[in-house]
Amino acid sequence: MNFLDLAQRRYSVRKYADKVVEDEKIKQILESAVLAPSAVNYQPVHFIVVNEEKYKKQLIRSYPREWFEKAPVIIAACGNHETSWKRADGKDHCDIDVAIAVDHLTLAATSLGLGTCWVCNFDSDLAHSALGLPDYLEVVALIPLGYPLDDDIPSKKRKDFKDMVSYNRYK
Repeated sequence: MNFLDLAQRRYSVRKYADKVVEDEKIKQILESAVLAPSAVNYQPVHFIVVNEEKYKKQLIRSYPREWFEKAPVIIAACGNHETSWKRADGKDHCDIDVAIAVDHLTLAATSLGLGTCWVCNFDSDLAHSALGLPDYLEVVALIPLGYPLDDDIPSKKRKDFKDMVSYNRYK
């Protein structure tokens, strides 16, 4: 599958089949994620795979949605702001670096027939506590992972290309 096809196939999955995700697929997905570039190659990203029920239940408290509970795996994408690169004006690139890695993760999952969804609307304090994180790590996103319940890929609603792309100068 070429990259454009892969990008078109990726969507936010909110219905998961009751099927275990194979460890080798999880590892392959994470290997793709850790290959993601980061500012000045500082790599301030850390992933936590949550696939045991007792730990999932604790983490789900930070985002209590029925569809989220049904995902067989939740991956917490964390960033270390202490080790991330900061531009001369102080701009911290930690969240950007995590986002690039998560994008690699979601596309790798799609290439293996799995579905994901970026979840950012969670209680960060509850997630931090549930994962037993040190103070220097922040949960940036929670990524449910599993086999989509159906094969229907929804159409993507996007702005017109010309409204999102300019050459040389804005508009």
